[in-house]
Amino acid sequence: MDVTTQPPLGLLAELTHRCPLHCPYCSNPVELAARDVELGTAEWRSVFDQARELGVLQVHLSGGEPLARPDLPELVDHTTRLGCYVNLVTSGLGLTAPRLADLVDRGLAHVQLSVQAADSARANLIAGTRAHDHKLAAARVIKESGLPLSVNVVLHRANHDQLAEIIALAERLGADRLELANTQYYGWALRNRAALMPTREQLAAAEPIVRAETARLRGRMEIIYVVADYYEPYPKPCMYGWGARQLTVAPDGTVLPCPAASAIDTLTLDTVRRRPLAEIWYESDSFNAFRGEDWMPAPCRTCDRRTVDFGGCRCQAFLLTGDAAATDPICSLSPHRALVDAVLAEPAGSPEFVMRGAR
Repeated sequence: MDVTTQPPLGLLAELTHRCPLHCPYCSNPVELAARDVELGTAEWRSVFDQARELGVLQVHLSGGEPLARPDLPELVDHTTRLGCYVNLVTSGLGLTAPRLADLVDRGLAHVQLSVQAADSARANLIAGTRAHDHKLAAARVIKESGLPLSVNVVLHRANHDQLAEIIALAERLGADRLELANTQYYGWALRNRAALMPTREQLAAAEPIVRAETARLRGRMEIIYVVADYYEPYPKPCMYGWGARQLTVAPDGTVLPCPAASAIDTLTLDTVRRRPLAEIWYESDSFNAFRGEDWMPAPCRTCDRRTVDFGGCRCQAFLLTGDAAATDPICSLSPHRALVDAVLAEPAGSPEFVMRGAR
């Protein structure tokens, strides 16, 4: 056991990959976990027991669409009774007032609602189904319940020009927090990268809008803007470092040091069906693979930023170079930065998306 490793604070519980949406930017694996391999109710209860014993304080129930699980109320009840802060990450489809009231009675503390665009036509096109009006109705139900509401919007070329309207929509919905996250290119998003990549002009236009609206709404709605890192000189800090503060459990019980870690096919991942969660967190090869600094190559090993961005994203490094230990090619100091520059130099791809598969 690495005695310097601290216990995790958060658990992302991906209850299912089933989802009524087909978003082309989805970061879930292209090969989605089928319903018949999902952890059962008792197995998820055991995961939450082990997570709380390990030190987890926040549990984010996600997917896919967690409302697709008929045992969601039982899982919320169980996790709340353990003393965890429980957050529901949802598309909003199927979230009715009675269903939410039941979840609130069982201890649900917060809801994160995804939105695809500012108007129905574009939002439905991106979602691959008529979802937008259902989301607006879900937002009203959430606010009427008294729960805090976060609105999550993944930004890309097809909706970046609506940034001001998206912020205005979140304000009308009464969101307490708005996360505007430029697409991360894993899973389905990587498959659609050419169609999703925003232009330099879109990003340049976004910055003053976000700055002005953040100032105007301060104290009323928090705005988080996650930059488009392909255009940045340095990578974003990845989850405070590999296997540092959070872990993810996939629908089939696979335990991930970060939500996209299954993209690294050279990494041997453990499952809660074969190994205790604490043992995986502290002792597994997958979680210890990129902790600390010993794994870092040049120039990361001697770079002053190594304690700021931790060498960047291991999944991104693998997907771009084939080597998960490589310096993140986003970094301007990386010997592989030319790979990113080549992507940015490519002509805009077809606006036609390959839509996320459904189960």
